[in-house]
Amino acid sequence: MHEVLCRALPTISKHETFEQPAIGNYNLPMLGYIASGLGMAAVAAGYQSMAPTAQWYGRAFTGRPRGSRQLALTYDDGPNDPCTLRLLEVLAKHSVHATFFLIGRYVRQRPEIARQIAHCGHAIGNHTFSHPLLIFKSRAEIVSELIQCSATIESAVGEHSNLFRPPFGGRRPAVLRIARQQGFETIMWSVTGYDWNARSMEEIEEKVVNKVRGGDVILLHDGGHKQMGADRSRTVLATDRLIARYKAEGHEFVTIPEMMKSAISFQPSAVS
Repeated sequence: MHEVLCRALPTISKHETFEQPAIGNYNLPMLGYIASGLGMAAVAAGYQSMAPTAQWYGRAFTGRPRGSRQLALTYDDGPNDPCTLRLLEVLAKHSVHATFFLIGRYVRQRPEIARQIAHCGHAIGNHTFSHPLLIFKSRAEIVSELIQCSATIESAVGEHSNLFRPPFGGRRPAVLRIARQQGFETIMWSVTGYDWNARSMEEIEEKVVNKVRGGDVILLHDGGHKQMGADRSRTVLATDRLIARYKAEGHEFVTIPEMMKSAISFQPSAVS
């Protein structure tokens, strides 16, 4: 945000001098418009850094075109004991594969849960090592978070995907650029159940149902970024109901790699 505002202001050489005009000579309404414009620019920059589907700062995958019969369930902040294992049972019951964005320090604590996620056929992505808000981190810190998390996951489960989801969805242009340079594909979402503070399973389900239009990447959580052991039992129950509901309506649940592959193959080829 700071960088955006700085680029909008003219640079002044240290050798230049300006006569201080009297305040009465200013166009006060115009000053108001300028101040308002700068405020709006700051708001827009902040929105683009956090909004999941915003693309100003760089491309990020958010799903298929509206109306697709595919849906992708994604879970952040695991592995988490015991909710991740309970969630795996629900997904297995419905023969559904999902995508898990894991925090490196939790993988280090419970590598066996990460291995179970991989063993069940789910896709695994990078959610950084310690879950910081990357828009306030230096290049070196961002690189370290990505590489350390990737190495920890690889140590636990072996080869995995190149998917990356920024914590809190926070990114600035440098975050996406560094991720690309490190070989990662940034994945956001189009629907969230706001399950981290939901009071009931029904509340999570309602928030998802109100937004799903087909082709969506759905954000849920099997863990919490603050500590191991977060209660995500409501998410587990909501997942069971959401899968049953959308399968009955003819939707197909896929992993993010599967959805991305089908999105590419869906694009019409150029006519020569």
